[in-house]
Amino acid sequence: MQRTLSCGAFAAATLMMSSGYAKTPVGRLPGLAPGASLGLALGMQTVPNLRDVGGYQTADGKTVARGIAYRSDTFNPMSDAEIDKLELLALKNDYDLRTTAEVKARPDQIPSGVKYHLLNVLANDKGAAAARIEALLQQPKKANKALGDGRIDAMFKEVYRAFVTLPSAKQSYRRLFRDLADPNMTPAVFHCTTGKDRTGWAAAALLTLLGVPKETVIADYLRSNDYRLPRFKHVIDAFVAGGGERSLAVAVLGVKQEYLEESLDEMQKRYGLVERYFSEGLGIDGAGQQALRAHFHGV
Repeated sequence: MQRTLSCGAFAAATLMMSSGYAKTPVGRLPGLAPGASLGLALGMQTVPNLRDVGGYQTADGKTVARGIAYRSDTFNPMSDAEIDKLELLALKNDYDLRTTAEVKARPDQIPSGVKYHLLNVLANDKGAAAARIEALLQQPKKANKALGDGRIDAMFKEVYRAFVTLPSAKQSYRRLFRDLADPNMTPAVFHCTTGKDRTGWAAAALLTLLGVPKETVIADYLRSNDYRLPRFKHVIDAFVAGGGERSLAVAVLGVKQEYLEESLDEMQKRYGLVERYFSEGLGIDGAGQQALRAHFHGV
């Protein structure tokens, strides 16, 4: 049974209706710029990186439709009021890109009726260091030794290449993009722990296939810094106070353009074009790619 909307969620719904929201597909917020935090706009402080993937212009003048796919950080811990507000998106499916260990530690808290799917991108990465690295923020001096002297950047670059090459990553992204092409499966959300790495590549690959210019794709990726770093300033400050290097904490909790460039470069090296990455790497043929474009371009 669906939960009754809390006072906060009711107020948000009223505001959307008064601004013409009710005349548009559920999940569309006309007042938000592309890439803006939907989580913060709705007062969901737990998921500052919850964003609509749509709103961007493609190179040929089309607009990526809003209200179809959302990207986010983990839905845990979520208050009852935040879960109620999440219902406003009318989500049908939740695609979790985390490891089984991450899910066990912090299972998603989502509205009833939303179907949950675990797509473990890093299942074939035996160490899955990128999925466990945040724990080192609790041990500043150990983190300095393990991640200092450029090791943090090398580690992230390696995992970003793995997003393109790992069999488990290919399988997970194949399932995600195939489902997102199906109007019956959306609106949907995909997320990892922080909504910036595994989720960041998913959003970047999708927007690239849809024809969004590279500079816009990169700018969207970097928006995670705008929403993640302010929320975790206290964590960064505590890490530094404990003897940790600030740059390490910022790298763990934020993103760098050079990381995404590793995925893009790996994709180009192996496949040349994004269309070939989708067809040869993910097994989504031309018809499947056209279905994605048609759904997100509203044609």
